[in-house]
Amino acid sequence: MKAILALEDGTIFEGTSIGAAGTVTGEACFNTAVMGYQEILTDPAYCGQILAMTYPLIGNYGIVDEDNESTGPKAAAIVMGELSNLHSSWRADSPMGEWLKQHNTLGVEGVDTRKLARHLRINGAMRACLTTELNAEAAVAQAKTAASLNGAALATQVSTTSAYAWSGESRPWKLPNKTAGDMSNYGTLAPICCKVAVLDLGVKTSTLRALRQDGCEVTVLPATSTADEILAQNPDGLFLSSGPGDPAALTGIIDTVKALLGKLPIFGLGLGMEILGLALGGSVERLKFGHRGANQPSKDLSTGKVEITAPNQNFALVAASLPAGAEVTHLNLNDDSVAGILCAEQKAAGLEYTPEAKNGCTFCTFLSMIKADK
Repeated sequence: MKAILALEDGTIFEGTSIGAAGTVTGEACFNTAVMGYQEILTDPAYCGQILAMTYPLIGNYGIVDEDNESTGPKAAAIVMGELSNLHSSWRADSPMGEWLKQHNTLGVEGVDTRKLARHLRINGAMRACLTTELNAEAAVAQAKTAASLNGAALATQVSTTSAYAWSGESRPWKLPNKTAGDMSNYGTLAPICCKVAVLDLGVKTSTLRALRQDGCEVTVLPATSTADEILAQNPDGLFLSSGPGDPAALTGIIDTVKALLGKLPIFGLGLGMEILGLALGGSVERLKFGHRGANQPSKDLSTGKVEITAPNQNFALVAASLPAGAEVTHLNLNDDSVAGILCAEQKAAGLEYTPEAKNGCTFCTFLSMIKADK
């Protein structure tokens, strides 16, 4: 079945439909990662977006249910060069095409996604329509009327509606050791050292796993939770998760974080860091085409070291807007945008990304803040 991807400027890409049939709209974006298509597609931060993978072959190791970052695909649709007909992972539960159909998610293959990515890099992010039903002219018209991410409060749409204690599988993966008689694929978990409340703005499963692996007892709260409801959990720290949409549109959440500044350690990741920056008095700006991929260099200004990171952002904090006492700790070296902040006086810090490699713990800064506050 033929599928059309139409951009609001009239640019058309044609290919073959994979997954479900129908018509969807969203902002077109691209990700440069070589692998991780499943984790990327199920990341709630892609809500409202049509995702293009620039790596030419997708689906070659199948879909592993355990690796989902949420209950299923959260991007509006996926665009790729070629869908692999075979998958090779021994852990795979299903082929990607079948999985897309099960989740009623549209997709298209046969598109030059690197050409699409170049178009978006030059011209900026734009609205799009992916369809198996409309002709090119009608698809462009649909793209022009699609919702923009500007002013979109999408975090409340993907958040949990009720609080819950995280009890999912969190043990780290490891290789079996036949010599030692250990054939398990899981390592051991660190003992609980603190209690953390996670404000769910579109939290990824891997974030909850990482917090538990770092020794945190984790309770996940709805994005609309009030300051009193958060404090009622008696947490040692508050974690603001990553998520989709425009942080400036989340005025109620910003006010909640303002009310909690200085009362307990607060750490923001991705969208969570942007909200934290707004709560401190800063402002945000829209990036031309966003940061998405697994190889973005970010510099730690305190050490001079450069980390290879995996950000997922459409907006960035404006460094000059941050108040006295709030400092920029990390920069994305591709465009010098803010990638990390710290406000020691308010016991608050954040990062735009999760490091691709870690030494000891994933959220070391957050745990250090909690220990210092006890």
